[in-house]
Amino acid sequence: MRNAGGGRTPTDRARRTLSQNFLVDRHAVHLMVKAAAPDGLVLEPGPGTGALTFALAEAGARVIGYELDPRLAGLLAARTRSDQRIQVVRGDFARARAPREPFAVVGNIPYASTSRIVDWCLRAPGLTSATLLTQREYARKRSGDYGRWSLVTVLSWPWFDWRLGDAVGRESFRPVPSVDSAILRVERRPDPLVSGRRSYEELVELGFGGVGGSVRASLRTRYAGVDAALAAAGVARDTVVGHVRPGQWITLWERLCR
Repeated sequence: MRNAGGGRTPTDRARRTLSQNFLVDRHAVHLMVKAAAPDGLVLEPGPGTGALTFALAEAGARVIGYELDPRLAGLLAARTRSDQRIQVVRGDFARARAPREPFAVVGNIPYASTSRIVDWCLRAPGLTSATLLTQREYARKRSGDYGRWSLVTVLSWPWFDWRLGDAVGRESFRPVPSVDSAILRVERRPDPLVSGRRSYEELVELGFGGVGGSVRASLRTRYAGVDAALAAAGVARDTVVGHVRPGQWITLWERLCR
């Protein structure tokens, strides 16, 4: 609804500026809670009107919601003032200090802030898992569903498992976005798959550097025995870097860096 002067209302402007599409479908909320299996402390980026917030609390979580929109933060704080399970913080989740105790992140996150929120999650030492409702294309890319693997996923793979969950149609949101969403589950592994973080990261970053058009050409600029390592990992010599699976990177690290 526009104001009398023909411009957008403050609510309209906030929705556009903050990339707000509120989850209104109860089934989609159920899918999120089921995927997250909340237990203990849960941080929720952008709780909005609180549809997911209350469902997480009902499932047994202790929820801290970070809402950047001051109007929504005030409304949700008023609704939850007497609820000891829920705390509302007005502020940017991606600037929040991570708790010292183990915690999970669950949220219907703004499309425009997806990369910042995911990066924050991967850096947080106490994070056990992140269950995020993101643009479906983003979730598919990060989970390798297109048959290609991104740098972000491969770099973090020894420490985090990435999985594509249920699709959530655009009709589950208000206002209705132009694309569909999907649940992306990022879970910390109890035991890392490599013992040398920096050596693994250097290997992967070099491979994604694009030298020569293939992972083989890139790695041969620094490492000896690349052809034998590629053979052990089952990677053809002409394979482009995006088609090298995370598990194959682990084998390459074992052969070239240990």
